[in-house]
Amino acid sequence: MQNTAKIILGIDPGTVLMGYSLIEVNGQQVALLEMNVLKLAVASLDAYERLHLIHSKVRQLIEIFHPHEFAIEAPFFGKNVQSMLKLGRAQGVAIATAMHAGIPVTEYSPKKIKQSITGNGNAGKEQVWKMLQHLLQLRNEINHYDASDALAVAMCHHFQFNSPKYEQKKFNGWSGFISQNPGRVKPL
Repeated sequence: MQNTAKIILGIDPGTVLMGYSLIEVNGQQVALLEMNVLKLAVASLDAYERLHLIHSKVRQLIEIFHPHEFAIEAPFFGKNVQSMLKLGRAQGVAIATAMHAGIPVTEYSPKKIKQSITGNGNAGKEQVWKMLQHLLQLRNEINHYDASDALAVAMCHHFQFNSPKYEQKKFNGWSGFISQNPGRVKPL
């Protein structure tokens, strides 16, 4: 029997903390393999050493877990241009590391991630974490929301591509919808 399990690496990029999470999807079963943060806020590190640490950590996760897919949160647009530049570099290094390993990369906006987990694109970090705890039956508490954000990225990716519940069907008008969903049509 062939193993159809798929491993998804989720990343919440950052220059102070980078959240990462790995989930294993087997059919409709989802298991958390690892969830943590890489701490980059060491005063002795310059910007390039931090980028090197991001590259090393992502490469290490790829070597250990052999993920099939890579999902990352897109940076949101803020007012501080320097912060955006640093965040974009961190994201770019993580993406390049995955691409170098031949892993397909998908990027999600923060709003899309929150929407897919909670149904509310404006949900707070605590609400997202509580829903993740419910979905994956996790009992542990979280030390850093950056880690749970990375888990949300991985779960969002799973919902978008691997769950029949979230499959997006394209219909050719109402007649196409009716032909593919006869049980949902009620006579007048």
